Amino acid sequence: MTVIDPETQAGWAVEAEAATEAEDDAEDMPLSLRLSIADTLTLGNATCGFMAVYFTTTGILIPHLTGSDESGMARHSAATAVILMLAAAIFDLFDGLVARKLRSSPMGAELDNLSDLISFGLAPAYFVLVYGMVADDAHQRVSALAAVVVLLAVVLRLARFSCVTMKDGMFQGMPSPFGALTVISIVLLELPFVPTTLAIIGVAWLMVSRVEYPKPRGVLAVAMLSWIVAAMGLLAAWAFDAPGGQLLLQTGCALQVVTGAVIPLFATARRVNTFRDNRREARAAQLP
Repeated sequence: MTVIDPETQAGWAVEAEAATEAEDDAEDMPLSLRLSIADTLTLGNATCGFMAVYFTTTGILIPHLTGSDESGMARHSAATAVILMLAAAIFDLFDGLVARKLRSSPMGAELDNLSDLISFGLAPAYFVLVYGMVADDAHQRVSALAAVVVLLAVVLRLARFSCVTMKDGMFQGMPSPFGALTVISIVLLELPFVPTTLAIIGVAWLMVSRVEYPKPRGVLAVAMLSWIVAAMGLLAAWAFDAPGGQLLLQTGCALQVVTGAVIPLFATARRVNTFRDNRREARAAQLP
């Protein structure tokens, strides 16, 4: 004869009812609260940006302020922070690709902008700020001003991106990931303070300018990914003081800066040529 405990049976009934209610709540969850795979990659972008700030603080700023600054530790921390920003750029590249191939949640665009603000606005601006505090020939207040300019440029650029509709395949202004990596490259070149500051402000201006930049799709996306992976290798070689690591890193940084400066020239030349062609067509149409 089987004896059933009424209290135990009631407990099982309550647990079963709670499980059923949890399943119903999950099914009734609004689509705006469900994360997609692309959203997960976007959150990885934000995490990398935050950790870049962490390593910049603990490995560069705090040792400098406490007087226990070691070049090896600072080098490793700087390389780690920049590698994390590069990893954030990879997440940013793939979340867009995944969102186009698969579904994206209604809050995907907002998550992307907020993550970009952390990884490509706050992190590089903070890197510039710390550079102004630890570099021998730097001026802290001027560096702080340059950092604020970078941060505000990214904020304005991301806000405009949400409001302005561009033709397919093009960005208006330098994309924030590209701008952040260019700013970091300028700092790592270890140029004199004044040229460094002017170049950083110039990159900030390009981010809010009307210069058109191509979106990383197809072959361009593969080239960008390859360049990011190569940059990570250069940073690792520099961090571990490999033979020629310093020269390789500076060469890579110089290429990044030159690329950022050349693209606007090509875009401007293309716009001028288009304007001239339109004028010629208009004149030809007016001829009898």
